[in-house]
Amino acid sequence: MKRLISILVIFLFTLSAFGSDSLTVFYRIRLDQDIDPSSQRLVTLGLEKAREAQADYILLDLDTYGGAVNAADSIRSAILRYEKPVVAFVNMQAASAGALISIACDSIYMKTGSSIGAATVVSQTGEVMPDKYQSFMRGMMRATAEANGRDPHIAESMTDTANVLSLTPTEAIAVGFCEGICENEYEVAEKVSGGNTFVIKSMEDDMTWLDRLIQLLLNPLLQSIFMMMIIGGIFVEIRTPGIGLPLVTAIVGALLYFAPAYIGHLAQSWEILLFVVGLILIAVEIFVLPGFGVCGISGIIAVIAALAFSMVDNLEFFHWDGSINLRPIIQPLGIVVLSAAAAVFGSVWIVRKLYETRSFDHIALRQEMKADEGFTGVVSDLEIYVGQGVTVFTDMRPGGKVMTSDSRILEATLRFGGYASKGEILKVVSAEQGRLYCEK
Repeated sequence: MKRLISILVIFLFTLSAFGSDSLTVFYRIRLDQDIDPSSQRLVTLGLEKAREAQADYILLDLDTYGGAVNAADSIRSAILRYEKPVVAFVNMQAASAGALISIACDSIYMKTGSSIGAATVVSQTGEVMPDKYQSFMRGMMRATAEANGRDPHIAESMTDTANVLSLTPTEAIAVGFCEGICENEYEVAEKVSGGNTFVIKSMEDDMTWLDRLIQLLLNPLLQSIFMMMIIGGIFVEIRTPGIGLPLVTAIVGALLYFAPAYIGHLAQSWEILLFVVGLILIAVEIFVLPGFGVCGISGIIAVIAALAFSMVDNLEFFHWDGSINLRPIIQPLGIVVLSAAAAVFGSVWIVRKLYETRSFDHIALRQEMKADEGFTGVVSDLEIYVGQGVTVFTDMRPGGKVMTSDSRILEATLRFGGYASKGEILKVVSAEQGRLYCEK
Protein backbone atom coordinates (compact mmCIF):
# COMPACT_ATOMS: atom_id res chain seq x y z
CA MET A 1 0.00 0.00 0.00
CA LYS A 2 2.82 2.44 0.88
CA ARG A 3 4.56 1.53 -2.37
CA LEU A 4 1.39 2.32 -4.34
CA ILE A 5 1.00 5.70 -2.62
CA SER A 6 4.65 6.55 -3.36
CA ILE A 7 4.21 5.70 -7.05
CA LEU A 8 1.03 7.85 -7.16
CA VAL A 9 2.81 10.82 -5.53
CA ILE A 10 5.71 10.55 -7.99
CA PHE A 11 3.25 10.36 -10.91
CA LEU A 12 1.36 13.44 -9.74
CA PHE A 13 4.60 15.36 -9.18
CA THR A 14 5.81 14.44 -12.68
CA LEU A 15 2.47 15.44 -14.19
CA SER A 16 2.57 18.76 -12.34
CA ALA A 17 6.10 19.45 -13.53
CA PHE A 18 5.14 18.58 -17.10
CA GLY A 19 2.13 20.91 -16.92
CA SER A 20 4.32 23.72 -15.59
CA ASP A 21 6.77 23.33 -18.47
CA SER A 22 3.96 23.58 -21.07
CA LEU A 23 2.48 26.75 -19.58
CA THR A 24 2.34 29.47 -22.26
CA VAL A 25 2.80 33.04 -21.04
CA PHE A 26 1.14 35.94 -22.91
CA TYR A 27 2.04 39.54 -22.09
CA ARG A 28 -0.84 41.88 -22.91
CA ILE A 29 -0.19 45.49 -23.96
CA ARG A 30 -3.34 47.56 -24.30
CA LEU A 31 -3.00 50.27 -26.98
CA ASP A 32 -6.28 52.20 -27.09
CA GLN A 33 -5.10 55.76 -27.76
CA ASP A 34 -3.83 57.92 -30.59
CA ILE A 35 -0.43 56.91 -31.91
CA ASP A 36 2.02 59.50 -30.57
CA PRO A 37 5.27 59.58 -28.53
CA SER A 38 3.29 58.53 -25.47
CA SER A 39 1.99 55.36 -27.14
CA GLN A 40 5.42 54.76 -28.67
CA ARG A 41 6.93 54.75 -25.20
CA LEU A 42 4.07 52.55 -23.93
CA VAL A 43 4.76 49.80 -26.47
CA THR A 44 8.53 50.03 -26.09
CA LEU A 45 8.24 49.79 -22.30
CA GLY A 46 5.78 46.90 -22.65
CA LEU A 47 8.21 44.95 -24.81
CA GLU A 48 10.96 45.47 -22.22
CA LYS A 49 8.72 44.32 -19.39
CA ALA A 50 7.62 41.29 -21.42
CA ARG A 51 11.24 40.39 -21.99
CA GLU A 52 11.88 40.60 -18.24
CA ALA A 53 8.83 38.43 -17.58
CA GLN A 54 10.13 35.87 -20.13
CA ALA A 55 6.78 35.88 -21.92
CA ASP A 56 6.31 33.49 -24.85
CA TYR A 57 4.02 35.86 -26.76
CA ILE A 58 3.20 39.55 -26.85
CA LEU A 59 -0.56 40.16 -27.08
CA LEU A 60 -1.04 43.66 -28.51
CA ASP A 61 -4.64 44.66 -27.77
CA LEU A 62 -5.36 47.35 -30.39
CA ASP A 63 -8.16 49.89 -30.66
CA THR A 64 -6.93 53.07 -32.36
CA TYR A 65 -7.84 55.37 -35.21
CA GLY A 66 -4.16 56.11 -35.90
CA GLY A 67 -1.96 59.13 -35.29
CA ALA A 68 1.58 60.30 -35.96
CA VAL A 69 3.40 58.42 -38.71
CA ASN A 70 6.84 58.80 -37.11
CA ALA A 71 5.62 57.26 -33.82
CA ALA A 72 3.87 54.45 -35.72
CA ASP A 73 7.08 53.77 -37.66
CA SER A 74 9.02 53.46 -34.40
CA ILE A 75 6.45 51.05 -32.95
CA ARG A 76 6.44 49.04 -36.18
CA SER A 77 10.22 48.73 -36.13
CA ALA A 78 10.29 47.73 -32.44
CA ILE A 79 7.75 44.96 -33.13
CA LEU A 80 9.64 43.66 -36.18
CA ARG A 81 12.88 43.56 -34.18
CA TYR A 82 11.36 41.79 -31.18
CA GLU A 83 12.65 38.26 -30.76
CA LYS A 84 9.37 36.65 -29.63
CA PRO A 85 6.11 36.42 -31.64
CA VAL A 86 3.80 39.43 -31.40
CA VAL A 87 0.06 38.77 -31.78
CA ALA A 88 -2.26 41.65 -32.68
CA PHE A 89 -5.84 41.56 -31.41
CA VAL A 90 -7.85 44.20 -33.27
CA ASN A 91 -10.33 45.03 -30.55
CA MET A 92 -12.60 47.13 -32.86
CA GLN A 93 -10.34 49.55 -34.80
CA ALA A 94 -6.89 49.38 -36.40
CA ALA A 95 -7.09 52.36 -38.74
CA SER A 96 -4.31 54.34 -40.42
CA ALA A 97 -1.19 54.04 -38.24
CA GLY A 98 -2.97 51.28 -36.32
CA ALA A 99 -3.13 49.22 -39.52
CA LEU A 100 0.62 49.61 -40.03
CA ILE A 101 1.27 48.43 -36.46
CA SER A 102 -1.08 45.45 -36.88
CA ILE A 103 0.59 44.31 -40.10
CA ALA A 104 3.96 44.42 -38.31
CA CYS A 105 2.74 41.72 -35.90
CA ASP A 106 3.36 38.03 -36.61
CA SER A 107 -0.34 37.19 -36.53
CA ILE A 108 -3.60 39.15 -36.45
CA TYR A 109 -6.90 38.25 -34.80
CA MET A 110 -9.95 40.47 -35.12
CA LYS A 111 -13.10 40.99 -33.10
CA THR A 112 -16.53 40.73 -34.71
CA GLY A 113 -17.45 44.16 -36.10
CA SER A 114 -13.87 45.40 -36.19
CA SER A 115 -11.94 46.74 -39.19
CA ILE A 116 -8.38 47.25 -40.37
CA GLY A 117 -7.02 49.63 -43.03
CA ALA A 118 -7.61 53.23 -44.17
CA ALA A 119 -3.92 54.13 -43.86
CA THR A 120 -3.92 57.22 -46.08
CA VAL A 121 -1.72 59.97 -44.60
CA VAL A 122 -3.79 63.02 -43.64
CA SER A 123 -3.12 66.27 -41.78
CA GLN A 124 -4.57 67.11 -38.36
CA THR A 125 -7.51 68.75 -40.17
CA GLY A 126 -8.23 65.57 -42.17
CA GLU A 127 -6.85 66.82 -45.49
CA VAL A 128 -4.98 64.31 -47.64
CA MET A 129 -1.24 65.02 -47.58
CA PRO A 130 0.86 65.41 -50.78
CA ASP A 131 2.00 62.35 -52.68
CA LYS A 132 5.53 62.29 -51.19
CA TYR A 133 4.00 61.49 -47.79
CA GLN A 134 1.72 58.85 -49.34
CA SER A 135 4.71 57.32 -51.12
CA PHE A 136 6.58 57.01 -47.83
CA MET A 137 3.56 55.34 -46.18
CA ARG A 138 3.01 53.00 -49.14
CA GLY A 139 6.63 51.89 -48.94
CA MET A 140 6.36 51.17 -45.21
CA MET A 141 3.11 49.22 -45.69
CA ARG A 142 4.60 47.08 -48.47
CA ALA A 143 7.84 46.40 -46.60
CA THR A 144 5.98 45.52 -43.40
CA ALA A 145 3.60 43.14 -45.19
CA GLU A 146 6.51 41.42 -46.98
CA ALA A 147 8.36 40.98 -43.66
CA ASN A 148 5.49 38.85 -42.34
CA GLY A 149 4.58 37.03 -45.57
CA ARG A 150 1.48 39.07 -46.39
CA ASP A 151 0.45 40.43 -49.77
CA PRO A 152 2.23 43.82 -50.15
CA HIS A 153 -0.24 44.99 -52.82
CA ILE A 154 -3.18 44.69 -50.44
CA ALA A 155 -1.24 46.56 -47.75
CA GLU A 156 -0.45 49.29 -50.28
CA SER A 157 -4.15 49.53 -51.22
CA MET A 158 -4.87 50.65 -47.65
CA THR A 159 -3.05 53.92 -48.48
CA ASP A 160 -4.80 54.51 -51.81
CA THR A 161 -6.02 58.12 -51.90
CA ALA A 162 -8.65 57.38 -54.57
CA ASN A 163 -10.18 54.16 -53.24
CA VAL A 164 -8.76 53.44 -49.80
CA LEU A 165 -9.10 49.85 -48.56
CA SER A 166 -10.51 48.77 -45.21
CA LEU A 167 -11.15 45.14 -44.34
CA THR A 168 -13.70 43.43 -42.14
CA PRO A 169 -12.61 40.30 -40.23
CA THR A 170 -14.04 37.97 -42.89
CA GLU A 171 -12.43 39.93 -45.72
CA ALA A 172 -9.12 40.06 -43.87
CA ILE A 173 -9.17 36.27 -43.41
CA ALA A 174 -9.87 35.77 -47.11
CA VAL A 175 -6.79 37.76 -48.19
CA GLY A 176 -4.48 36.40 -45.49
CA PHE A 177 -4.43 39.47 -43.25
CA CYS A 178 -6.19 37.80 -40.32
CA GLU A 179 -5.71 34.40 -38.69
CA GLY A 180 -9.12 34.24 -37.02
CA ILE A 181 -12.07 35.94 -35.35
CA CYS A 182 -12.02 36.17 -31.55
CA GLU A 183 -14.19 38.09 -29.11
CA ASN A 184 -11.61 38.68 -26.38
CA GLU A 185 -7.96 38.20 -25.52
CA TYR A 186 -8.62 34.82 -23.89
CA GLU A 187 -9.96 33.36 -27.11
CA VAL A 188 -6.88 34.70 -28.90
CA ALA A 189 -4.56 33.12 -26.34
CA GLU A 190 -6.41 29.81 -26.57
CA LYS A 191 -6.04 29.64 -30.35
CA VAL A 192 -2.40 30.73 -30.38
CA SER A 193 -1.37 28.33 -27.58
CA GLY A 194 -2.93 25.41 -29.43
CA GLY A 195 -4.96 24.22 -26.47
CA ASN A 196 -2.06 24.28 -23.99
CA THR A 197 -2.43 25.84 -20.58
CA PHE A 198 -1.78 29.57 -20.74
CA VAL A 199 -1.69 32.64 -18.54
CA ILE A 200 -2.15 36.30 -19.56
CA LYS A 201 -0.06 38.90 -17.75
CA SER A 202 -1.17 42.49 -18.15
CA MET A 203 1.23 45.39 -18.53
CA GLU A 204 -1.14 47.55 -16.49
CA ASP A 205 -0.32 45.47 -13.41
CA ASP A 206 3.42 46.17 -13.88
CA MET A 207 3.10 49.94 -14.36
CA THR A 208 4.63 51.96 -11.51
CA TRP A 209 3.52 55.48 -10.56
CA LEU A 210 6.61 56.81 -12.33
CA ASP A 211 5.68 54.96 -15.53
CA ARG A 212 2.18 56.46 -15.42
CA LEU A 213 3.54 59.96 -14.73
CA ILE A 214 5.92 59.75 -17.69
CA GLN A 215 3.07 58.57 -19.91
CA LEU A 216 1.03 61.60 -18.84
CA LEU A 217 3.87 64.09 -19.42
CA LEU A 218 4.53 62.67 -22.91
CA ASN A 219 1.05 63.71 -24.01
CA PRO A 220 1.50 65.84 -27.20
CA LEU A 221 -0.67 68.65 -25.82
CA LEU A 222 1.41 68.89 -22.64
CA GLN A 223 4.63 68.65 -24.66
CA SER A 224 3.50 71.64 -26.74
CA ILE A 225 2.73 73.59 -23.56
CA PHE A 226 6.20 72.77 -22.17
CA MET A 227 7.80 73.99 -25.40
CA MET A 228 5.86 77.25 -25.15
CA MET A 229 7.04 77.61 -21.53
CA ILE A 230 10.66 77.17 -22.65
CA ILE A 231 10.60 79.52 -25.63
CA GLY A 232 8.20 82.04 -24.09
CA GLY A 233 10.17 82.17 -20.84
CA ILE A 234 13.45 82.76 -22.66
CA PHE A 235 11.87 85.43 -24.86
CA VAL A 236 10.36 87.36 -21.94
CA GLU A 237 13.57 87.05 -19.90
CA ILE A 238 15.55 88.57 -22.77
CA ARG A 239 13.07 91.38 -23.25
CA THR A 240 12.87 92.42 -19.59
CA PRO A 241 15.61 93.45 -17.14
CA GLY A 242 16.54 91.36 -14.13
CA ILE A 243 16.16 87.66 -13.49
CA GLY A 244 12.72 86.52 -12.40
CA LEU A 245 9.73 84.31 -13.11
CA PRO A 246 10.26 84.00 -16.91
CA LEU A 247 13.60 82.25 -16.43
CA VAL A 248 12.11 79.95 -13.79
CA THR A 249 9.25 79.15 -16.17
CA ALA A 250 11.71 78.27 -18.95
CA ILE A 251 13.74 76.01 -16.64
CA VAL A 252 10.64 74.20 -15.36
CA GLY A 253 9.39 73.79 -18.94
CA ALA A 254 12.73 72.32 -20.02
CA LEU A 255 12.73 69.84 -17.13
CA LEU A 256 9.15 68.75 -17.82
CA TYR A 257 9.90 68.42 -21.54
CA PHE A 258 13.23 66.59 -21.51
CA ALA A 259 13.08 64.55 -18.28
CA PRO A 260 10.22 62.18 -19.24
CA ALA A 261 11.54 61.86 -22.80
CA TYR A 262 15.01 60.99 -21.48
CA ILE A 263 13.73 58.50 -18.91
CA GLY A 264 11.46 57.00 -21.58
CA HIS A 265 14.47 56.57 -23.92
CA LEU A 266 13.01 59.00 -26.49
CA ALA A 267 15.50 61.83 -25.91
CA GLN A 268 19.21 61.09 -25.94
CA SER A 269 22.03 62.84 -24.08
CA TRP A 270 23.31 64.52 -27.24
CA GLU A 271 19.91 66.14 -27.81
CA ILE A 272 19.88 67.64 -24.32
CA LEU A 273 23.49 68.78 -24.81
CA LEU A 274 22.48 70.38 -28.13
CA PHE A 275 19.71 72.28 -26.32
CA VAL A 276 22.13 73.56 -23.65
CA VAL A 277 24.67 74.59 -26.31
CA GLY A 278 21.90 76.49 -28.12
CA LEU A 279 21.03 78.39 -24.95
CA ILE A 280 24.70 79.24 -24.37
CA LEU A 281 25.08 80.57 -27.92
CA ILE A 282 21.96 82.74 -27.53
CA ALA A 283 23.26 84.07 -24.19
CA VAL A 284 26.66 84.88 -25.72
CA GLU A 285 24.99 86.73 -28.59
CA ILE A 286 22.81 88.80 -26.24
CA PHE A 287 25.17 89.56 -23.38
CA VAL A 288 28.63 89.52 -24.95
CA LEU A 289 28.58 90.20 -28.69
CA PRO A 290 27.01 93.32 -30.20
CA GLY A 291 24.11 93.03 -32.65
CA PHE A 292 22.65 89.70 -33.66
CA GLY A 293 24.63 87.38 -35.90
CA VAL A 294 26.10 83.91 -36.25
CA CYS A 295 25.98 82.94 -32.55
CA GLY A 296 22.34 83.96 -32.12
CA ILE A 297 21.13 82.27 -35.29
CA SER A 298 23.14 79.12 -34.50
CA GLY A 299 21.70 79.06 -30.98
CA ILE A 300 18.12 79.34 -32.22
CA ILE A 301 18.69 76.54 -34.75
CA ALA A 302 20.28 74.34 -32.06
CA VAL A 303 17.37 74.85 -29.63
CA ILE A 304 14.72 74.12 -32.28
CA ALA A 305 16.64 71.08 -33.54
CA ALA A 306 17.04 69.69 -29.99
CA LEU A 307 13.32 70.06 -29.25
CA ALA A 308 12.40 68.39 -32.56
CA PHE A 309 14.94 65.53 -32.40
CA SER A 310 13.84 64.64 -28.87
CA MET A 311 10.42 63.72 -30.32
CA VAL A 312 11.93 61.26 -32.83
CA ASP A 313 13.21 57.73 -32.35
CA ASN A 314 16.91 57.95 -33.25
CA LEU A 315 16.88 54.43 -34.70
CA GLU A 316 14.40 55.63 -37.33
CA PHE A 317 16.36 58.80 -38.12
CA PHE A 318 19.87 57.32 -38.33
CA HIS A 319 20.05 54.09 -40.31
CA TRP A 320 22.69 51.42 -39.80
CA ASP A 321 24.10 52.03 -43.31
CA GLY A 322 24.93 55.62 -42.39
CA SER A 323 22.06 57.23 -44.30
CA ILE A 324 19.67 59.76 -42.76
CA ASN A 325 15.88 59.64 -43.07
CA LEU A 326 14.49 63.18 -42.84
CA ARG A 327 10.80 62.27 -43.13
CA PRO A 328 10.26 61.37 -39.43
CA ILE A 329 11.55 64.80 -38.37
CA ILE A 330 9.13 66.85 -40.53
CA GLN A 331 6.10 66.66 -38.23
CA PRO A 332 8.02 67.23 -34.94
CA LEU A 333 9.82 70.19 -36.55
CA GLY A 334 6.45 71.67 -37.54
CA ILE A 335 5.14 71.24 -33.99
CA VAL A 336 8.21 73.01 -32.56
CA VAL A 337 7.97 75.93 -35.01
CA LEU A 338 4.25 76.41 -34.36
CA SER A 339 4.78 76.18 -30.60
CA ALA A 340 7.62 78.71 -30.81
CA ALA A 341 5.46 81.15 -32.78
CA ALA A 342 2.60 80.73 -30.32
CA ALA A 343 5.00 81.23 -27.39
CA VAL A 344 6.45 84.47 -28.80
CA PHE A 345 3.08 86.01 -29.67
CA GLY A 346 1.61 84.84 -26.36
CA SER A 347 4.55 86.26 -24.41
CA VAL A 348 4.24 89.65 -26.11
CA TRP A 349 0.52 89.74 -25.32
CA ILE A 350 1.03 88.73 -21.67
CA VAL A 351 3.84 91.25 -21.10
CA ARG A 352 1.73 94.07 -22.56
CA LYS A 353 -1.23 93.11 -20.39
CA LEU A 354 0.77 92.75 -17.18
CA TYR A 355 3.16 95.68 -17.57
CA GLU A 356 0.71 98.23 -16.24
CA THR A 357 -0.26 96.04 -13.28
CA ARG A 358 1.54 95.32 -10.01
CA SER A 359 1.82 91.68 -11.02
CA PHE A 360 4.62 92.61 -13.42
CA ASP A 361 6.86 93.52 -10.46
CA HIS A 362 6.81 89.85 -9.45
CA ILE A 363 7.79 88.73 -12.95
CA ALA A 364 10.69 91.06 -13.81
CA LEU A 365 12.57 94.10 -12.63
CA ARG A 366 10.94 97.43 -13.54
CA GLN A 367 12.56 100.78 -12.94
CA GLU A 368 11.04 104.11 -13.96
CA MET A 369 13.73 106.55 -15.13
CA LYS A 370 12.82 110.03 -13.77
CA ALA A 371 14.94 113.12 -14.43
CA ASP A 372 14.40 114.48 -10.90
CA GLU A 373 15.93 111.29 -9.52
CA GLY A 374 19.19 111.75 -11.40
CA PHE A 375 18.49 109.94 -14.67
CA THR A 376 19.81 111.63 -17.79
CA GLY A 377 19.79 110.99 -21.51
CA VAL A 378 22.88 111.14 -23.75
CA VAL A 379 25.47 113.45 -22.19
CA SER A 380 28.86 114.63 -23.38
CA ASP A 381 30.73 115.25 -20.10
CA LEU A 382 31.24 111.62 -19.14
CA GLU A 383 35.04 111.72 -19.44
CA ILE A 384 35.20 113.16 -15.91
CA TYR A 385 34.16 109.77 -14.52
CA VAL A 386 36.96 107.78 -16.22
CA GLY A 387 39.06 106.15 -13.52
CA GLN A 388 36.39 106.69 -10.83
CA GLY A 389 34.28 104.08 -9.07
CA VAL A 390 30.54 103.77 -9.74
CA THR A 391 27.78 101.73 -8.11
CA VAL A 392 25.63 99.33 -10.14
CA PHE A 393 22.09 100.72 -10.01
CA THR A 394 20.33 98.00 -12.03
CA ASP A 395 21.63 94.52 -12.77
CA MET A 396 23.99 94.61 -15.77
CA ARG A 397 23.90 91.80 -18.38
CA PRO A 398 26.28 93.33 -19.57
CA GLY A 399 24.42 96.65 -20.01
CA GLY A 400 22.48 98.53 -17.37
CA LYS A 401 22.52 101.61 -15.15
CA VAL A 402 25.17 102.85 -12.72
CA MET A 403 25.17 105.62 -10.09
CA THR A 404 28.13 108.00 -9.99
CA SER A 405 29.64 109.63 -6.91
CA ASP A 406 27.56 112.75 -7.60
CA SER A 407 24.33 110.68 -7.71
CA ARG A 408 23.86 110.71 -11.49
CA ILE A 409 22.21 107.64 -13.07
CA LEU A 410 23.97 106.84 -16.35
CA GLU A 411 23.97 104.13 -19.03
CA ALA A 412 26.88 101.73 -18.66
CA THR A 413 28.23 98.48 -20.10
CA LEU A 414 30.69 95.92 -18.78
CA ARG A 415 33.71 96.24 -21.04
CA PHE A 416 34.41 92.52 -21.35
CA GLY A 417 30.84 91.32 -20.97
CA GLY A 418 29.47 89.31 -18.09
CA TYR A 419 27.10 90.16 -15.26
CA ALA A 420 27.11 92.62 -12.34
CA SER A 421 24.51 92.70 -9.57
CA LYS A 422 22.89 95.79 -8.16
CA GLY A 423 25.11 97.37 -5.49
CA GLU A 424 28.45 96.18 -6.87
CA ILE A 425 31.27 98.70 -7.27
CA LEU A 426 32.79 99.05 -10.77
CA LYS A 427 35.62 101.11 -12.22
CA VAL A 428 35.00 103.33 -15.27
CA VAL A 429 37.66 102.68 -17.92
CA SER A 430 36.28 104.74 -20.81
CA ALA A 431 33.35 106.89 -21.97
CA GLU A 432 32.05 106.73 -25.53
CA GLN A 433 28.85 107.92 -27.25
CA GLY A 434 27.06 108.80 -24.05
CA ARG A 435 27.85 105.52 -22.29
CA LEU A 436 30.31 104.50 -19.60
CA TYR A 437 32.36 101.34 -20.06
CA CYS A 438 33.29 99.66 -16.79
CA GLU A 439 35.08 96.66 -15.41
CA LYS A 440 35.10 94.91 -12.06
